[in-house]
Amino acid sequence: MALIVQKYGGTSVGSVERIQAVAQRVYKTVKAGNSLVVVVSAMGKTTDGLVKLANEISSNPNRREMDMLLSTGEQVTIALLSMALQELGQPAISMTGAQVGIVTEAEHSRARILHIETTRLTRHINAGKVVVVAGFQGTSNAGEMEITTLGRGGSDTSAVAIAAALQANFCEIYTDVPGILTTDPRLVAEAQLMDAITCNEMLELASLGAKVLHPRAVEIARNYGVPLVVRSSWTDAPGTWVTSAKPQGRSLINLEIARPVDAVEFDTDQAKVALLRVPDRPGIAARLFGEISRQKVDVDLIIQSVHEGNSNDIAFTVTTPILKRAEAVVAAIAPALRSQSNPKSDEAEVMVEHNIAKVSIAGAGMIGRPGVAAKMFATLAEAGVNIQMISTSEVKVSCVVDATECDRAVIALRTAFEIEAGGQGAGGAGGAGGAGEAGEAGENKLIFLSSPLPAPHSPLPTSPVRGVALDLNQARLAIRQLPDRPGMAAKLFGLLAQHNISVDMIIQSQRCRVIDGVPRRDIAFTVSRIDGESAKKMLTQVAAELGWGEVVLDSAIAKVSIVGAGMVGQPGVAAKMFEALAEHQINIQMIATSEIKISCVVAQEQGVKALQVIHAAFGLAGSEKFVVPA
Repeated sequence: MALIVQKYGGTSVGSVERIQAVAQRVYKTVKAGNSLVVVVSAMGKTTDGLVKLANEISSNPNRREMDMLLSTGEQVTIALLSMALQELGQPAISMTGAQVGIVTEAEHSRARILHIETTRLTRHINAGKVVVVAGFQGTSNAGEMEITTLGRGGSDTSAVAIAAALQANFCEIYTDVPGILTTDPRLVAEAQLMDAITCNEMLELASLGAKVLHPRAVEIARNYGVPLVVRSSWTDAPGTWVTSAKPQGRSLINLEIARPVDAVEFDTDQAKVALLRVPDRPGIAARLFGEISRQKVDVDLIIQSVHEGNSNDIAFTVTTPILKRAEAVVAAIAPALRSQSNPKSDEAEVMVEHNIAKVSIAGAGMIGRPGVAAKMFATLAEAGVNIQMISTSEVKVSCVVDATECDRAVIALRTAFEIEAGGQGAGGAGGAGGAGEAGEAGENKLIFLSSPLPAPHSPLPTSPVRGVALDLNQARLAIRQLPDRPGMAAKLFGLLAQHNISVDMIIQSQRCRVIDGVPRRDIAFTVSRIDGESAKKMLTQVAAELGWGEVVLDSAIAKVSIVGAGMVGQPGVAAKMFEALAEHQINIQMIATSEIKISCVVAQEQGVKALQVIHAAFGLAGSEKFVVPA
C-alpha cells in the first residue's frame, strides 16, 4: 500500500463533469489499495473572475483582502469533490489550508511555507478517508492567524510540500497536458513527450517559463527527494517522472525558507579565451563554435556581452590541458571575423588568461530570492576578490576570478553562506535540523508496506538536449562604463535585491577601457519586463553618484534556451544551437551558459521562430501533435 498525494489543476476540475471524473480517478486509486491526499485548485477561471471583481471595486486592492477573496475559490472545489467522492461511497473530508495546518510566512499574496502540522491529516488518512485539501493557501503563525496565499503555482507547491511532510511515496500532478513536453505545444505542435527528466533540468525549464510545474514545487521535490509524476487528467497515460538524487537530511521546519545555498564549488583547472570586437551579425557564434566543436574542444562557460557599435565580445572557458588547442583554433579563425561593415577595422583581438578559477554557489533554494547573487558579489568584494566573468542559472551562480584569489573567495563564501568544508550546510544530515524532523514525525508517522516506486516506462533518451524554452517576458538593462573594481557588482545587484527585483542572465563585457585613469567595463542583465522601467529609473538615479555611465533599457528581446544534463562533455551542442539560428538569419545579442543550459537573447519578433528552429535542429519533434484543452 502506498501513500500518494494527487494534485488537480483548474482545468481538471473546471466543471461538475470534470469534478466527477476526478472523483472516479481518486476512487479507483483508493480501491487499488492506496491512501490518498488530494490537492485541488479553484475551478477553471474562478481565480481570474475573483481578481476581476476586486479590480472593479478597487484600483489597488488590499493584499490581505485579496487573500481572503482568492482563498475562497479552492474552498468551492474541495467541498464539491468531497461530495462527489461520498456519492461513490468513498469516505472523504475537505480541508482548507488552515485546517490542514499549512503554516506560512506572514506575507500576503506570496507567502512561503514554514511547516505543515500533519497530526490532523494523518488521523483522517488512518481512518480510511480521502483528504481533499485546498491548494494555494495557508495561515500565518505571527500574532493573529491570517489567511495567506502562496502566489502563482501555489497548488503545485502545496501538493509537493504535503508529500514531503507526510513522506509520501510519490506525488502526482494532474494537468491538461499528457506530461512534460520538449517545448510549448502551443508554439510547436510536434513537441515530444518526455518519459523522465531530472529535477535540475525541470528547475531550469520551469524557471524559463514551462508552466506545467512551478519552480517552487520542483525546488521542494529536489530538496526532500519527493518523486513527482506529471500526468493528464483526461487519459490514463503514464506521464513524465521528475527524478532527483537522494536528498541530504533536511528539517521540515522552515520548509520553504531553508538555507538557499547548499554548496560552494571551485575549479582551478580553468583558462579563459576571449575574442574582442567580433562583428555583430548572424553566424559569427556559429562559425566560431562550429570550428571549436570540429577540433573537439570542450567549452565550459560561454558569454557574449551587449554589443558596442557593430561589434561584440565573446568569451569562454576551457580546462587548462586543452587551452593551447582552443587558443590555436581561435587565433586561426579570428582574421576571418573582420567586420565587413568596416573593412579597415582591426581584426578581432584574441585575449587569453591562464591563471583563473571558477567559484560557484549552488542550491535550489536560491530560486526567486534576488538577494542571493547580491550576497555572493558582496562577499567577494569584502574579501577583495574582483569578478572577471559571471554565469547564472536557477540553481547556481558562477564567477571567474584570478586563481591566486580562489582560496580566499571560497573561504569567504563558505563563511557567508554557512557551508561546511564538505559542501553541506551546517545543521544538515545528522545535525540539529535532523533531530527536529524526527521529532515531528513521532507518533503521527504513517507506516506503510514496502511499495516500489513506479519507474519510467522507457529509458531516458540519449539526446543531450531535453527541452527548449522561450521567455518573451524579459527586458535587458545595460550599464555602460562601470568601474572595474571589487564591489561594483555587489552594489548594483544589492540595489536590485533591495527593490525585490530578480535578475536572470548577467553578462560582464570582456573589453576594458580606461577612462580618466579608471578601468571600466559594461555589464548587462535581464529582468522581468514589468520590472524594466522601475529598475532603469532606480539605477539612473544612483548612476552619477556611483560613477556609472548610461543606463540603457531594451524591452524588445526574447530569451531562447536549451536544457539538458547530457550537454556536459558534448562540444557540438552550443555550435548546433548557434548554427540553427544563423541559418535563419537570427542574430544573437547575448549568450550565457551553465553546465546544463545555454541561453541566447534575440530580437523579440524572432523569438518564436528561434524556438521552433532550435527544437527542430535537435530532433526533438515527435510524430504526435498535442492539443492543449482550451
